This record gives sequence, C-alpha cells and structure tokens, in this order.
Amino acid sequence: MAPKKAAAETKLQLGRPGNHLKIGVVGLPNVGKSTFFNAITNSAVAAENYPFCTIDPEESQVAVPDERLDWLFEKYKPPKKIPAMLTIIDIAGLVKGASGGAGLGNAFLSHISAVDGIFHVVRAFTDADVVHVEGEMDPARDLTIIHNELRLKDVAMLNKYIEANERAIERMGAGGSVEDRRKKDEFAIVVKVRDWVEKGNDVRKGDWTNKEIEVINAQHLLTAKPVTYLANVSERDYVRKKNKFLPVIKKWIDENNPGDKLIPFSGMFESTLAAMETAADRAKYMEEAKAQSAFPKIITTGYDSLNLMHFFTAGGDKEVRAWTCRRGAKMTEAARSIHNDIANSLIQVDVMKFDDLKACGSEADLKAAGKLLIRGKDSVIEDGDVVYFRSGEGKAKK
Repeated sequence: MAPKKAAAETKLQLGRPGNHLKIGVVGLPNVGKSTFFNAITNSAVAAENYPFCTIDPEESQVAVPDERLDWLFEKYKPPKKIPAMLTIIDIAGLVKGASGGAGLGNAFLSHISAVDGIFHVVRAFTDADVVHVEGEMDPARDLTIIHNELRLKDVAMLNKYIEANERAIERMGAGGSVEDRRKKDEFAIVVKVRDWVEKGNDVRKGDWTNKEIEVINAQHLLTAKPVTYLANVSERDYVRKKNKFLPVIKKWIDENNPGDKLIPFSGMFESTLAAMETAADRAKYMEEAKAQSAFPKIITTGYDSLNLMHFFTAGGDKEVRAWTCRRGAKMTEAARSIHNDIANSLIQVDVMKFDDLKACGSEADLKAAGKLLIRGKDSVIEDGDVVYFRSGEGKAKK
C-alpha cells in the first residue's frame, strides 16, 4: 500500500487573527486624510489647515457595498438589511523624523500599530492655500517619507527585542532544553526580519514560513500591514480623469511595493457629495459631472486587502445580513462571527451558493435541483455563501 500523502500545510496570514479588523488612514499632514475620513463616514473630524489638527485617532464604521446583499433583501423582503462593516480610523499626519519622536510621531505610530491595514493618502493636487509640510509638491518624496518612518520604527522595535534578549541567548550555548531551542529559533527569526527591513523592505513583501509568521505576528510590525494607496487629486482632475502626479505615484509603487493598489479620488468631489441631503441629488451631481464616487471601490479594496470576505444569512423574518470572516475560515470560525455558542455546538451547515440561488430563483427550486449543500463544521466557508448553521444548542442562525 502506498504511503499516505502528508496534508498540505495551511499558509498562515500576517496580522491579527479575527474578523473585526480595522484600517487606518495614514499620510503626511495636509494631504486630505481628514477630508477623506469626514466624507466617507459623514463624520465631523476637524479638517483645518494645520499639521496636527487630528491628534486622537477618530474611528467610524462604513458599510461594505455588495449587490448580492441587495438582491437577497429584495428576494426575502425582511424588515432589515445589515451589510458587512469596515472600521476606519483617521490617524494624524506623520512627519519626517516621526520614528524618532518628531512632531507627535511616537503617539501617531502607536495608533498605526493598533490597526490591521493602511489607507496611505498621498497628495496629488496643488493649492496655494493648503500648505505642504515639506514645501514643494513631490509625491514620490512624500511616499518615501512615510515608507521610511514606518520601516525605521519597525527596525527600532526589532532592535529593542534583540538587545533585550541577546545576552540570554548567548548564555544558552549550542544545546539547551526544548524551551531554550524555541527561544533561540525565535531570536534568529527576529534578527532575520530586522535585516530584511533594514535593507529597505516591508515585512509584508517577504516570503516567510509559518513559523516565521507566528513570530512576526507577535511583534505587531507596522510594515507587515497591507497598504492601499489613495491619490487625492483636485476635483477638476478627477472629473477629467487626468493628473500629472499619478504616473509618478504609480512608478514609485511599482518600484518599491509592486502589486499594491492605487486608487485616485478627489476629497473635494467626495465632500460635495457627502454634503448633499438626498441620493437623488448625489446621482444628479455625478451624472452632470460624468464621474462616480471612488468610495465603493476604496471600501471594497480595503476590505479585500485585510483578506476579509463575507457570507450571508437570509430567509428568516427579521433580516438579511452579511457577516465578516477571514478568507479560508472554517465553518466554526465563521459561526463565531455570529455567536460563540453557535460555534461551540455547531453540528452541520446548510449552504446555498449565491449564484445557484439567484439562478434557481428560490430556495425550493434550488433544493429541487439538488444544489443545497450540507457541510461539516470543519469545512471551509466561501465568499458569498448563504448559510444556515445547525447548532446542538438549538441556536441555529439563518
């Protein structure tokens, strides 16, 4: 008999485990971070033309747009439709030297450490009335400043760990207990990561083993977080879809962090839309401008960058709802998004693939077509699944 093949190891993800993740808005002062945050959340954070007008991070949640949820709501017609949410935090502007405490650097960097992903806003507009903290416009320089400050802070944190543990590791020698070997392995990984970051690389761009990822995640490093770049252009440039700074920004991303997403938006355009009272007014304004809001794309891109997805519960008489979980999550992890008791006593899950449900037109027709799937609690849930959790405690959620 041929030997059994070893099960493939599941690749661990950088970052905190969990379904309730946050994304921080980062950039130099006066690039439009708070204008962006105010518009996307309809909040009232101060947006004065002053480098440190946002000192404490402001937090808000925005709905993640999804046409599948809209379809389910129209199909089941419950009283409520509850979308998946993305938590966004407005973090005050970093300046050159922030990693060493310049400006309000240490406080701001600790706020970045508390989020799971980054919206990096870069200024791509000229305005004599809005001062640039570095003087002249140079988006590539601005991007480099933020990149370097985050990287230097990571180097400092890793060096602090190394300095605190170096002598103890040396005293262990070549042998030692299982715990000694574990500590030596962890120390070697931290040194490896420090060397990688010192060369100018972000942690998230490294090819790490699961063992290395476990150590990295315990360090809460800033450059391990996924980044989406947002170029704030003038309303005129946004409407006409032309901006002289965008090629410079794209070139910098391709050279320094290839594969990262760049989304142009206009803080002024979005602010005008956000101030309008009705959806009809906003639709008319966009039609006349021949331009659409960039926020749906920004929100879904940020959500995806955190490796999040959502599944749906529907069919009850109260609500249709999108629930958030990490991609690759098992049914028990997904159920925990709803309630720990459901996860702890989960027996099986009835699954309808959204596309199948939409094509069949109803649950009854889907079942008649033999497309209702029964999955065990250790099965992997997929984006868009419409599920019914069958729990041993009778707390099934549909």
